[in-house]
Amino acid sequence: MTRRTRMNVYFDPALLSQVEALALRRKVSKSAVIEAAVASFLSGDTSERMEAALTRRLDRLGRQVDGLDEDLAVLGETLSLFIRFWMTVTPPLPEAARDAARAKGAERFEGFLQSLGRKLATGDRFLREVSRDRPGEGGADVVPEADEGV
Repeated sequence: MTRRTRMNVYFDPALLSQVEALALRRKVSKSAVIEAAVASFLSGDTSERMEAALTRRLDRLGRQVDGLDEDLAVLGETLSLFIRFWMTVTPPLPEAARDAARAKGAERFEGFLQSLGRKLATGDRFLREVSRDRPGEGGADVVPEADEGV
């Protein structure tokens, strides 16, 4: 058994509560938390380890941002194609039918929001289902241009 020497130190109450919380989360003693912190502080390679960890985290964040950028581009293209197609094939309504159309539109939009809420609650995402293939790389365009065949 390793012999340890007792040491009494004073901490700011806020810092002590953080140490206690960490000890509870990790299921270790407060002494173990303090000992690890002091050992880390005194070791010479701490800055290199922290830099390596930070670099790994930044790399991961960069990849996530790249994925979000691509997802946003897919969403933008999807929305623009839908709007273009919808505007191409939808005739204007006569004045007499506009109130009924607004009411029906509000009802359908509420149904859409409920369906969207259910889809988001399950964690399923449309973009995960979409193929990431690009035209010219073996992928096929699924949606024709709005002015083709319309």
